[in-house]
Amino acid sequence: MRAGYTGRCSTEDNDEYVLEELRSREPIFHRPELGATRADFERMMMDEFREVGASGRRYDRAFVLDELERRHAAPHADVWETSEFCCQRLAEGLYLLTYTLLQDHARLTRRATIWRRTAEGWKIVFHQGTIVQDAIAD
Repeated sequence: MRAGYTGRCSTEDNDEYVLEELRSREPIFHRPELGATRADFERMMMDEFREVGASGRRYDRAFVLDELERRHAAPHADVWETSEFCCQRLAEGLYLLTYTLLQDHARLTRRATIWRRTAEGWKIVFHQGTIVQDAIAD
């Protein structure tokens, strides 16, 4: 663990309900109850949505929508577990949610999603995943 990092979330008390709302939406694109079609995913994203994948590659909204459509075209196993959620208010109606995602009991990543509250509900502005190479040394 690096010096100065406590591992604790600094979510303000008045933003605790936002944390719970956003926690129920993560991991994004992996919750069939929130949608599994291209139209569903389009409704979840702001028009200016961008992503940096765990590979370090940058993706625009159109690429991510194409990939999600391909991925959800056939049934597939989607085993995951989330932990260590933290929510930080960046501006009025704009929040950064960070958490840890374990996929298929083997792939550990740290995730960051910027969410905007809109008249239509919560929408994703930006998402990033970073692979954790050595979780013990973290």
